[in-house]
Amino acid sequence: MQRRSFLQTSIAGATALSLPAFAQTWPARPIKLVVPFPPGSSPDIIARLVAEPLGHALGQTVIVDNKPGAGGNVGTGTVAKAEPDGYTFLFTIQGPLVTAPLLSKNLSYDPARDLAPVTLVATSPNVLVVDPKLGANTLADFVRIAKDKQGALNYGSVGNGSASHLAMELFKTRAGLDILHVPYQGFPQIVNAILAGQVQAGFMVPGIAIGNIRAGKLKALGVTTLGRSGSLPEFPSFVEQGYAGFEAISWQAVLAPAGTPKAIVDRVATELIRIIKSDDVRGRMLGQFFSAAGTAPEALAGLMKSERERWAKVIKAAGVQPE
Repeated sequence: MQRRSFLQTSIAGATALSLPAFAQTWPARPIKLVVPFPPGSSPDIIARLVAEPLGHALGQTVIVDNKPGAGGNVGTGTVAKAEPDGYTFLFTIQGPLVTAPLLSKNLSYDPARDLAPVTLVATSPNVLVVDPKLGANTLADFVRIAKDKQGALNYGSVGNGSASHLAMELFKTRAGLDILHVPYQGFPQIVNAILAGQVQAGFMVPGIAIGNIRAGKLKALGVTTLGRSGSLPEFPSFVEQGYAGFEAISWQAVLAPAGTPKAIVDRVATELIRIIKSDDVRGRMLGQFFSAAGTAPEALAGLMKSERERWAKVIKAAGVQPE
């Protein structure tokens, strides 16, 4: 037993000595978790679910710092340029990481070069909603009506290159539809536009739409996960309705400035994965219509790469132009 204790102590000491000196004393002050969207937004809500328990695990306060602007690009650029000292992290959605590099002409950062993946936090379906007055009760009904009225229907999105925009462009390509794109500042504006009859459809995050769906003011036709969503099991997927392989999920992730010591990235990843997979946080995410993820940094890097490649093809096929 004494020999085993000596060996364990020796191994622990050797491991500590192998880490950069800075990583051994980290964290010595509060950590900033930058959310490049406003308070009350979906990423802000999920970031605050994990920030407090992460602070407890690390022994320092984790401060959620909202830096909205340019669809998330402002705050993302701030983190990309931050000191890689383990005191600044990014909590964001896929847009600034995947589609912004494809559609923004003067982006101040390159996600692949300037950011280090930490973990995928959560995923969510998008849900296609339509005006009930359109008379579409299924996806097949919507396709038939849209083809009968080819070029006469409009759909709303939260902006050029957003998940809500590209999901519909992907569906238009798959179904052979001609529907006009109308961008809005946010999902509440799209809901109001559908209720006012200005547009007839839109893909949106469930939390925004669910109240109006359950009140009968919006009609949900399907979710964009490959199977039924754990957070919205009552709605069929596009795959179930004949569109094999159709997927257009929203996701949220944590990243660090490139060059952040690997020991720190790995420590934060380990703690976040444990927190994300806990029953409490998983249940609270489900209440926000998100499914808890929690992946290794390498898995998030692979997701970012595959998503960029996939949506680049959609952007090209749909003729979406950079801004």
